[in-house]
Amino acid sequence: MIEERKFKVFTRASLDSVPQLAKLSEEQRLAMKAVAHVLPFKVNNYVLEELINWDNVPDDPMFQLTFPQQDMLRREDFEIIAGMVRRNAPASELAPEVKRIQYSLNPHPAGQKSLNVPHEHGHAVPGMQHKYRETVLFFPMAGQTCHAYCTYCFRWPQFVGLDDMKFASKEVAGLVEYLKQHKEVTSVLFTGGDPMVMRTELLRQYIEPLLIPELDHVASIRIGTKAPAYWPYRFTHGEDADDLLKLLGEVRAAGRDCAIMAHYSIQRELETEVAQLAVKRLRDAGATVRCQAPLIRHVNDNPDNWAHMWRLQIRLGAVPYYMFVERDTGARGYFEVPLWRAYEIFTEAYRQVTGLARTVRGPSMSCTPGKVMIDGIADVHGEKVFVLKFVQARDPAWTNRVFFARFDSRATWMDDLKPAFGEKEFFFEAEMRAMRSTGEGRVWLPTEVEALEETWRINIPEPERGLGSNVETGEHERPDLS
Repeated sequence: MIEERKFKVFTRASLDSVPQLAKLSEEQRLAMKAVAHVLPFKVNNYVLEELINWDNVPDDPMFQLTFPQQDMLRREDFEIIAGMVRRNAPASELAPEVKRIQYSLNPHPAGQKSLNVPHEHGHAVPGMQHKYRETVLFFPMAGQTCHAYCTYCFRWPQFVGLDDMKFASKEVAGLVEYLKQHKEVTSVLFTGGDPMVMRTELLRQYIEPLLIPELDHVASIRIGTKAPAYWPYRFTHGEDADDLLKLLGEVRAAGRDCAIMAHYSIQRELETEVAQLAVKRLRDAGATVRCQAPLIRHVNDNPDNWAHMWRLQIRLGAVPYYMFVERDTGARGYFEVPLWRAYEIFTEAYRQVTGLARTVRGPSMSCTPGKVMIDGIADVHGEKVFVLKFVQARDPAWTNRVFFARFDSRATWMDDLKPAFGEKEFFFEAEMRAMRSTGEGRVWLPTEVEALEETWRINIPEPERGLGSNVETGEHERPDLS
């Protein structure tokens, strides 16, 4: 029987009280403190006691995933901060250097502020991003933290006090009104941080208003979360866990797909008894568990880990969904993997699994134009190229379109790539320039979408609308409006 565990958290301020760190040298602990001034650090007792193999530190992947490492900062920056920490420099001296380094780490990649935030009547809509036509991201104010922090996190600025870098909203009314005006949106993704840090009573205040008949076009409600890996007790123990599962069941009963977008980086996160129970209870409540993570050097940059993890996910009834490429932000120099190697790792893992696990897509870059997947490496007319494809795109017309980039063994991100075959630019670049010049990242026409939606409503009988689903994938049998 799994016993309930009381949640205990450690941050930079309490780093010295982590008992397992006693085996490390004073210089190693000082290095962690220095890096933790720049990048967020937070870990809990479950991660410490169940997930990290302390006999393999510092090489243990879970340790690398949750504890700051010296090489996450440029050498000159590290020496400055470490020197200040060593002599107990006052905050007034330390803070400006910390902020300078943070702003040098590309705190908001992929046009998150400039293009993703929607504008209505000339004003930005707070707490939302609307990059892809069918999907709105919503950032509930109370969900802008996590049970533990990943060292690779691309939303790290939200956790380090860069106040002008936060996306958050206290009010769900604005989301409801926005969705009423945008019938093209079929999916809402609650994200953060981690919405699962909220008590169910508060989470209900955000989700329940989306279940009204006026928002029937919203076919799925997704919750992005690392809680099943970092604090699975959220779903297994206590009255609030039961209330949460009841809420997820109500989403399903309202005819909407309820998807838990679970972040699992390594197999170990799925191997504990409580982690597996969490997946079972989520599925029993009617939720689909979809699994995704970025490919991270020092953590999961080997194909066997991914193959083992995907097979375990299938065994537990979860759906392998995405392998991402580490974004160009934060400690990217420590974590990034060359694109050719990312493709190689994905392919070697993909070959080890059956078709049931090949729902996974990747390696995928969530860059400014959209989700660009590395679909292959090929020789075309004597030129070695990356074969690329838009899995999702800022302009829906680009979706599923294949294009080519010159092979570059040093490339780790889309911005490193050049068009193949002598082309001066990729096919989407002119339109991207126009978007940047206007600050408007949405290019679809709502009137066209509304016409397609009306056709869909007319042709599908009322009792079946929103309920038809594929048992294997959990996806709704609804026409792709792109």
